[in-house]
Parts: sequence; structure tokens; C-alpha cells
Amino acid sequence: MICKDIGEHFLFPSALFAERTPHHVQTILGSCVAVCLFDRYLRFGGINHYMMPWWNGKDMPSPKYGDIAIERLIEKMIGHGSMKQNLVAKIFGGANQHAFRGGFDIGERNVSIARDLISKHGIILIGENVGGDLGRKIVFHTETGQVFMKFLGRIDSAPHDEAY
Repeated sequence: MICKDIGEHFLFPSALFAERTPHHVQTILGSCVAVCLFDRYLRFGGINHYMMPWWNGKDMPSPKYGDIAIERLIEKMIGHGSMKQNLVAKIFGGANQHAFRGGFDIGERNVSIARDLISKHGIILIGENVGGDLGRKIVFHTETGQVFMKFLGRIDSAPHDEAY
């Protein structure tokens, strides 16, 4: 059953999304990471999609960087009425993509900054699917906090969604 009151949104890299109205937010991840936050009491969520772990302090501080993207997502959730103690988190992505191999595992560092900042803010991490060699497509249901994930490039049986 499809509800006409649920919006659809595609989240591009270096962006974030948080709204009180229900949305299904899709994004594609390789070494990038998406942090999904869900307010258990107000029943809405937000998501980011960042490419690099830390802002270098030189160019504009944008959600391209995990440290900026996570802080801004938390701020946006609070701006919509959330309190940190009511938030839970899920992390996706951080694959070891072939183009980035060679000493600087960007995917692993992207995951590490997410775990560190979520913990620093006292937000409970309730689920994750990170690492490996395959990209992921996720669909975040902001009204329930549920995330459906599909690996990309999987060679085995027909693709299927895994729920988180």
C-alpha cells in the first residue's frame, strides 16, 4: 500500500535532509557514509551523505565532510524540535572502493568519524551496515526510522532488500 502523503527525496552527496513530514529518502553510497537519525518520540528522521571524514579548515565547511555533516544534521533535528536524548542513529556505507585503495581507507575513516561523533553526542547507535567492497543503495523511511538497503554489484542471487 502506497501512502500519498509520503514524499520522495533523492539525497545527493554533500547534502542532508530532515523534515517533520514523512519522506522516503534514497541515496547511493560507496566509500561515502550516510548517518540516519530518528527521533523516537516525535517520530521523524533526518539523513546526511558525506564524502570525506574531516573538514580541512581551508575551503568552505560543507556537509561534504563527516564532522560538518553530522553536526549540521543534529542541529537540524534539534531545530525541528528534537532533543538529543530522544535520537537514535544508524550508519551505512564506508565501502573499500577500489579507486581509493592504497593507504588511505576513506570508507573506514568515514565510518570512524560517524561512530565517534554519535557517541560524543550521547546518541545511541542502533544499527549499521558498513565496510566491505560493495556499494549500497538505501531508502530511509523518515516516519518509522526503518532503512531498506540493497548491495550494488552483488554477483550472487537476485538483489533483495535488507531492513534495518
